[in-house]
Amino acid sequence: MRVKMLSRNSAKNVSASPAAGLPRRGRPAARLALSAATAVLLILCFPRFDLAWLAPVALAPLLIGAALERAPWRRFLNGWMAGVIYWAGVCYWIQGVLAEHAGMAAWAAWLAFCLFCAYKALHMAFFACLAGPLMTRRWAALGVPALWVAIESTHGGLGFSWLNLGSAGIDMPLLAPLAPFTGVWGISFVFAMLATGAALLALGRRRRELAPLLVLPLLALLPKLPAPEPGTQVAVLVQPNVSAEAFWSAEWASAMRERIVTLTLEQATAGAGERPALIVWPEMPMPLYYYQDPGFRDEVNGLARRTAAYLILNVTPRNAAGAPLNSALLVSPQGAPAGRYDKVNLVPFGEYVPRLFQALVEKVSSEAGDFAPGQRQRVLPAGEHKIGAFICYESVFPDYVRRFAMLGADLFVNISNDGWYGRSAARDQHLRIVRMRAAENRRWILRATNDGITSTIDPAGRLRRNLPSYVAGAARTSFSYLSATTFYSRHGDWFVWVCIVLAAAGLAEALPRRSPVGRAVLPARDGHVPQ
Repeated sequence: MRVKMLSRNSAKNVSASPAAGLPRRGRPAARLALSAATAVLLILCFPRFDLAWLAPVALAPLLIGAALERAPWRRFLNGWMAGVIYWAGVCYWIQGVLAEHAGMAAWAAWLAFCLFCAYKALHMAFFACLAGPLMTRRWAALGVPALWVAIESTHGGLGFSWLNLGSAGIDMPLLAPLAPFTGVWGISFVFAMLATGAALLALGRRRRELAPLLVLPLLALLPKLPAPEPGTQVAVLVQPNVSAEAFWSAEWASAMRERIVTLTLEQATAGAGERPALIVWPEMPMPLYYYQDPGFRDEVNGLARRTAAYLILNVTPRNAAGAPLNSALLVSPQGAPAGRYDKVNLVPFGEYVPRLFQALVEKVSSEAGDFAPGQRQRVLPAGEHKIGAFICYESVFPDYVRRFAMLGADLFVNISNDGWYGRSAARDQHLRIVRMRAAENRRWILRATNDGITSTIDPAGRLRRNLPSYVAGAARTSFSYLSATTFYSRHGDWFVWVCIVLAAAGLAEALPRRSPVGRAVLPARDGHVPQ
């Protein structure tokens, strides 16, 4: 009798499944199409398309396919394909960087790029594979977004991180106020929750399973973004537009140094306006040997004295072992070094080559030998103030950047050379990332780049001043020192850990279990497990 009841219940559950009415033929192709749709929607969310309003539904097609597909390996394959398309579409510029600046033949650059996409796609593959069981549960609207954030947070630790899903929400007044509390992760969670809700509706699931979405209107109760206000200090941001393809020679290096000094003086000493408190030079595709070149050192020190301003510049010192460092040096108005930060998070293939690939590629940066990472994070003391100067790619690490605030930095400075990206969308993508760091920590960010996008970003992540790209220039801009710390600055990635716990608990309950007689018991599509 019990066997008959089990069969009847199982049949009832299967008939209630949205998948039951679909023809078996053509299903795999349809689910691959759903996966590809998610990849395309995610690509459209970011520069250069900037259709951020697609972010709340971008994951929905992939989740529908994951819910309909019982075979874990097929869910994994569908997610992996979506990841390959996504990374190829968003980071298409990597192939050009490798071909033009890393000394690779065209075929080798394409091979390396394909391997990169295949590797990074594993994150999406695991998400799709594990989201399938979670989508069968009544609490999918919480479990699936938690899984997304848990997996998204692993990108940086596993070799390369770029755009988080939440970065698409930097200009959304309802979601951007989450950043100072949860970091970018909370916004990613909301987007994934909305996409999960859309998928559940499309699957015909019970409306009560959407109940967790009822908390989203409470976002309106978050403290509003700070109103735009003029800064109380003046800075000069310099964009020298140094060519990455130029042949280095003594004459060329001298001309480039003269260019950047001239641009600085034109803005720092022009007119009768307020003199700048800070001058920022960018990271550049040329070594500046402040410590090894007495003539250059005297020139920089004299410039700081003449302008009576603190000067931040990118330098290439060497550590005790003789390896080059990528560093931000602060020179005081008295013409003496006041502090130096050595870049800790180096760019793979840009500043060093992982051992596995050393026989295949060279580095983008042309210093002899690999760059060495800095030994510790530190702020630059500027009188009674402290500056957190993160260099280029370090902007992609939310938890790392927020530690500058906890070390006392009341201003952030980002120096970068985005010229390696050519005229691609990468420079706009990078700027989107940096803006989120400002919103998370409620700090002004002064961003100086070699050829764009040189910008001033206010504590809400708004752009206040841009220089035109691909031209040499300098801009006077205002900013303020701010000492208050946000909840995210103080507590870091606490929300990620909450999501990891929720996702782990959900997976432990949702994944197939063994019955007492050793038979696997699979969750039915309506979220029930036969008893």
